Amino acid sequence: MTQLLVSVRSAAEAEAALAGGAALIDVKEPSRGALGRADDAVIADVVRVTAGRAPVSAALGELADEPSAVLPASLSALSYVKCGLAGLAADGEPSWPSQLAGAADVVWKSNPLCKVAVVAYADWRRAQAPTPDEVCTFASRRPGWAFLLDTWGKDGLTLLDWMSRVEIDRLCRVCRDAGVKTALAGSLSRSLIRTLKPTAPDWFAVRGAVCGGSQRTAAVNADKVRGLVEALTESNRES
Repeated sequence: MTQLLVSVRSAAEAEAALAGGAALIDVKEPSRGALGRADDAVIADVVRVTAGRAPVSAALGELADEPSAVLPASLSALSYVKCGLAGLAADGEPSWPSQLAGAADVVWKSNPLCKVAVVAYADWRRAQAPTPDEVCTFASRRPGWAFLLDTWGKDGLTLLDWMSRVEIDRLCRVCRDAGVKTALAGSLSRSLIRTLKPTAPDWFAVRGAVCGGSQRTAAVNADKVRGLVEALTESNRES
């Protein structure tokens, strides 16, 4: 059953996402990039207003920025943290797998129940990141982790502008067979979600699609969230 993840930048947006029926509330600051980390106070406010009605995740930023050096104060209340790999592509033996495993260990020392979501970028070349196949292989060897496929650049190009549905389906299948939860993101509209529904991710992750004017820097709209949730629910019944 594919569910809807909504990224929010404030407690008010979290309330709107919950009112619309979002299954997972994700905290990030869109003005800071694909995985922009929100201020600790914002994360704490979202956790407070969500009050257990849905799990909460938070973007920690890019691994190259050493996000585990200072973890959110409200980490104990988070179900997931997300970390990207921009800037970590390597010609030789990559160092990011050991770096990421080390960051995950730091997270688990503070909250053993928090799952780590590793983010692969469909536009990996311009992000100077590992390929989605490399990141998927890493995640698939670690049941209990999560895999998010996103776009690094937020310039109007979508996930399907960078990868085919066949390629995306293969990555989802590898993770699913390994017991790794998957999320698809990348400027996904309602029509693109319909196109990608057969890939059967655990979540479609959205922001712009549920914001006013479909602009990711605008506010989350409860009615837009509700419309996507209803469309996914109907699609799940048909599957």
